[in-house]
Parts: sequence; structure tokens; C-alpha cells
Amino acid sequence: MSAPFEERSGVVPCGTPWGRWYQTLEEVFIEVRVPPGTRAKDVRCSLQSRHIALSVSGQELLQGKLFDSTVTDEGTWTLEDRKLIRIVLMKTNRDAGNCWTSLLENEYAADPWVQDQMQRKLTLERFQREASSKTNPGFDFSGAEISGNYSKGGPDFSSLEK
Repeated sequence: MSAPFEERSGVVPCGTPWGRWYQTLEEVFIEVRVPPGTRAKDVRCSLQSRHIALSVSGQELLQGKLFDSTVTDEGTWTLEDRKLIRIVLMKTNRDAGNCWTSLLENEYAADPWVQDQMQRKLTLERFQREASSKTNPGFDFSGAEISGNYSKGGPDFSSLEK
């Protein structure tokens, strides 16, 4: 069995002062570096549909209105190796045209090159899903290169007949 598309194709991270964030068609991942030895009881994390707040030992690390809405009860956070907090948010809008340009409404924006790479990845991910479920099961887009108009998820092939 092959690995999921996201794992084969890698991620397109957007670096921040506290760590990085990246996305797939369905999820937004946030990785926050915290002081080594941090314990879960030191972490306060609030995940709401359009808002996030994270503090460690009373120090605010990340707080604000998310770029787009998420499914509140599907957001999770974990503390890994007592030095990294990983937050996973499920996007409400899960189509390839919903490429977040920043993590928060007015903060942590991807630079234009990273934004371009993120959109390419989401478009390839969409093609992979469509091919797997329709005309070319097993076709692997993970090593594909795309060019042309892939913004907003690329061209719509759903109306094409076999």
C-alpha cells in the first residue's frame, strides 16, 4: 500500500518566529517550539472555529483570529519530546482553492514564493484524489510538476466525460 499523498510529496512550511505552519487540503498544521522540559500542565491551548490562543507557563506564544474557519471539535494539540507543540486544525472549506495565505488574519503570511508552492501542492493533492477515485486509480501525482493556472485549485475537470 502506498503512503498518503501528503507524506510522499512533503510539506511546504511557512516559517515563523515561534516555529512553522503548513497545510493540506483538509488540515492546517502548526508547530511551536517551546522551552525544553515543558510539561503538558504548563500549556494552555484554546482552539475555536476562527480563533486560536496558546500560552506556555503564562507566556502567550500565539493568539489571534485564524485566516479561515476550522471544525472546532476536531482541532487537537500534542506536546512532543517536551519541546514542541503540534496543533492540527481541520479546515471547514476543504477544496484546493482554499489555500490559506496566512495562519492568522493579519499575521504569519506566507511569502509569495511559499504561497505559490503551497497552492501547487494543494492542486496536486486535489488531482491525486480525483484520479484515485475516478479515471486513473493508482496514478501517482506525488512527483508531478505543474505549470500554468493552478491558482484557486487549478482547472476543473469534473465535467469531462471518459
